[in-house]
Amino acid sequence: MKLRTTVFALLIVFFSYSQQNTIAFAKSNDTTVISKHIYGHFAEHLGRCIYDGFYVGEDNTTIPNTNGVRNDIINALKALSIPNLRWPGGCFADTYHWKDGIGPKENRPAIVNTWWGNVTEDNSFGTHDFLNLCEVLNTEPYISGNVGSGSVQELADWVQYVNFEGKSPMSDLRRQNGREKPWKVKFWGVGNEAWGCGGNMRPEYYVDVYRKYATFMSGVGVEGGLDKIASGASDADYRWTETLMRDIPHNLLQGVALHHYSVIDWGSKGSSTEFKEDQYFKTMQRSWKMEELIQKHTEIMDKYDPERKVDLVVDEWGGWYDVMQGTNPGFLYQQNTMRDAMIAGMNLNIFNNHAQRVKMANLAQTVNVLQAVILTEGNKMILTPTYHVMEMYKIHQDAVLVPLQLKTDNYEYKGEYLPAISASASIDKEGVTHISLVNIDLHDSKNITVSLDKVYKSVSGRILKSAKVQDYNSFGDPEKIKPTDFKGAVLKKDGIKIEVPPFSVVVLALK
Repeated sequence: MKLRTTVFALLIVFFSYSQQNTIAFAKSNDTTVISKHIYGHFAEHLGRCIYDGFYVGEDNTTIPNTNGVRNDIINALKALSIPNLRWPGGCFADTYHWKDGIGPKENRPAIVNTWWGNVTEDNSFGTHDFLNLCEVLNTEPYISGNVGSGSVQELADWVQYVNFEGKSPMSDLRRQNGREKPWKVKFWGVGNEAWGCGGNMRPEYYVDVYRKYATFMSGVGVEGGLDKIASGASDADYRWTETLMRDIPHNLLQGVALHHYSVIDWGSKGSSTEFKEDQYFKTMQRSWKMEELIQKHTEIMDKYDPERKVDLVVDEWGGWYDVMQGTNPGFLYQQNTMRDAMIAGMNLNIFNNHAQRVKMANLAQTVNVLQAVILTEGNKMILTPTYHVMEMYKIHQDAVLVPLQLKTDNYEYKGEYLPAISASASIDKEGVTHISLVNIDLHDSKNITVSLDKVYKSVSGRILKSAKVQDYNSFGDPEKIKPTDFKGAVLKKDGIKIEVPPFSVVVLALK
């Protein structure tokens, strides 16, 4: 999260009613790196994300597991190269007391998850289980601290327990529980949604709370110190961001969060699988709103932090619909269609193009909750269209951003318009240029001309598409939607001609 540059990489979008779609590589001396942490994930104690999702128990003999965590999920997440995993919440984080989840499992007290379904959890998945899982996945843990119902001492103790190598009460307790070396956790959220489920605080009050907590969170033992991330704004609450950036000393602040979901209507979210074009268009409108939100929150952050030392962290994003019929309303279980692939591709393009300020993002959520990349049912597991988009896009992780000038047709529905095409590009460590493209238009293919900045010898690609936007992978047909080779790009001397089908995601490699 500490990669810094001086020039903003700009994606210029021209709205056009003509049938012209063009992309040009903008000339720039910038070397903005797309932080791998933009491709982060989120695992909350919510529904079947942890229990009966990730964690099936060490004694389970029917589902292959490592220390109780499903091997198929471990392998799938390794294939995604997930850079970080946020835990234990979400709203749950501000009711979670970490000492309940350490020590012999038979001695751990139970907790009622009052936020999500009022189910009783036995705390069998706790700090050691999560951090050991992160080691297996080779991913960075991102822990959300309990500010809402916890104490400064409790969070300071947690930091010391997982990070301090010397002798102290908390490091001694860690060793007593079987872990000699600290995990050295760098990323810490200081509360979650303090404006809502994290305490219904005013921004001025939260600022003082944050300053107090952050002061006592020691970064000893962690290279570069802790990255302390403030509970940021919901959607367009620009006053929240302004108050935090103005009133928190920046030596105490490494990141400010932002939450935005592509929700049609919070009172009537609609089905995740049975939807018509009006609902699809509204979802795309909400998803495209992310561009405006990041621009405006960035403007505020730039005002107080022109050197961009504080990161914007979009640690909750994705689609949110009504739960699947017959499931617990508090478990937030929904299916994942090609509509969700559009949300994923569009938002990742937006994050990439704002990589100078956006240094981390976390899709909500990893398993069986909201826009999950993985769904499970007993010993079965499926990968969703969103999983496949993130797998296709992983080539952007830690690659150098290529600024684009994009001119796109509109996707029109009943007199309203959205840009049909979104795109981002990068150059990886091997010198390969990748372009990711999303066409959200439900009806028309888009012919795109890409002007190149140098001579390339070859172009190859992959595409994610399906016959209907409502299509999804089911346990009966788990590979209905998966990436295939893309043959719709033709390399010419002066550029590339591309035909992108309706509601599809394409990633090209230029060598």
